[in-house]
Amino acid sequence: MAPPRLDPGKLGNKHGLPNSNHAKERAISLHDSLADAPFDARAIPAAARESVWTAPDGFPIRRIDWPAPHGAARGSLLFLPGRGDAYEKYLETLAYWAGQGWHVTALDWRGQAGSGRLGKDAVTGHVPDFSLWTYDLGHFWAEWAAQTPGPHALAGHSMGGHLVLRAAAEKRVAPDALILSAPMLGLSTGPFPVALVHLAARFMAAIGDARRPAWRWSEKPGELPANRIDLLTHDERRYADEVWWRDHRPELVMGPGSWGWVERAYASIRLLDRPGMLESVVTPVLIVATTADRLVDFAATERAARRLPLCETLFFGPEARHEILRETDAVRNRALDAIDAFLDRVAPPPESPQ
Repeated sequence: MAPPRLDPGKLGNKHGLPNSNHAKERAISLHDSLADAPFDARAIPAAARESVWTAPDGFPIRRIDWPAPHGAARGSLLFLPGRGDAYEKYLETLAYWAGQGWHVTALDWRGQAGSGRLGKDAVTGHVPDFSLWTYDLGHFWAEWAAQTPGPHALAGHSMGGHLVLRAAAEKRVAPDALILSAPMLGLSTGPFPVALVHLAARFMAAIGDARRPAWRWSEKPGELPANRIDLLTHDERRYADEVWWRDHRPELVMGPGSWGWVERAYASIRLLDRPGMLESVVTPVLIVATTADRLVDFAATERAARRLPLCETLFFGPEARHEILRETDAVRNRALDAIDAFLDRVAPPPESPQ
């Protein structure tokens, strides 16, 4: 059976809700008012706190937390970004979720953004194995979930979406809801089978230093290519916000992945694709993706959605590029509305004491 598709445009009103759903209308009206209010995406909001979490092996990993405003939280949400990303790129969305009543936390992946590097230079993204990242996530989740109010939601974008789903399949985390934004469940291999491309990547990682970059962006290491925006978003303002952060926090700059990262990415994708892995994930999952994605394989996302027992999907077309949560308002707001509705159904806030 195909997973249910969310299409707010075909439901009762402009928000995709029955006209009688006044409570949800009020929540979305708040969303609309927040969307209309100016948000400074080039500053850490006053309500947020940046700090460092120390992994069990002593490695320092950067985090940011928003305590829920206006009293008790309706739950807690942990967000993990993609390869080469930093949580600064998602401040606007993290602040939105905090405004919806969530206690919000975002975490770097070890070895990128403000959490150091695992390679031999400051800009190449490298990891010895993706299990190092699921190890970190599992330990962080255990501490974080014990310290924050439930229900607990876990969200990830791109590589982050792949890793949070893998962590759930490996039983390292036990969220009440999973949100995957353009998850890296496959990479484009053209006419070649994944196993063959993985073998080629393994060869390239073995014949030299696996930490060397697998592709070149520009003559200057870490410099953004002129057409990079065409892969990520139609929204020039939001894209410019990312460039601003890279200029003002140079430690966030990351360029290509290493050959080691490429090989381990294929290994992790194939691991998650094994029979029984996705079928074991009994957590409700929402996948938000786009058929126009040029960074991850949309067909692999569709296949994964069919295998997940409790999966809903919201699929965009050419109006959306890879970074759906950093797209134009028309796309981003529709995605946020779908996420809100999903969380209200599968991870409702605890009942108020009588």
